Amino acid sequence: MNIFELLNARRAVKNFDSNFVIPNEDIEKLLSAATLAPSAFNIQHWRFVIIKNRELRNQLRSAARDQPQVTDASLLIVLCADLQAWTKDPAKYWENVPQAVRDFIVSAIHNYYADRPEVQRDETMRSCGIVAQTIMLTAKEMGYDSCPMDGFDFAQVAKIINLPNDHIISMMIAIGKSNKEPFPRATRLPLGNIIINDQFITA
Repeated sequence: MNIFELLNARRAVKNFDSNFVIPNEDIEKLLSAATLAPSAFNIQHWRFVIIKNRELRNQLRSAARDQPQVTDASLLIVLCADLQAWTKDPAKYWENVPQAVRDFIVSAIHNYYADRPEVQRDETMRSCGIVAQTIMLTAKEMGYDSCPMDGFDFAQVAKIINLPNDHIISMMIAIGKSNKEPFPRATRLPLGNIIINDQFITA
């Protein structure tokens, strides 16, 4: 499919075939492709927590209002982000550029993030949003269905996966094979309702 077909075909699937198993090589291919997504300063804040353990899946389903896709999807990713990735040897994100460029970018990273916790959080969320869409579109291209999820108790999920203190949860993504036709696509607003030319007009 081309990108327009993928965008039209991707749906948030709630019902998965619990007997279907995605091959490990496809999971690796999917996540490798996802890492090509852009991220702020190429820091790649995202961390993919792959939940394979059945008991943990059941615990996560309880924390997610008993949504069946948590246990029924072949692949469940708790998409997290490292809030402090910018402090952890940031030069490694730019090893293949000239030294002068690398030094400039490392300095810029420090100046941008230092003492700005709201920026640290916001940038990780933006990067996770981009990589999440990349995962879902790639999954669809590979013949799989997906569902982004935030309807869960974040604190409880953090405890279940033993989330480090310097990490944050962005969302969960369930991936597998749908076993039920999704509802008709919900209404999309017309472009006239969402495009603002130059400035908002105040009353």
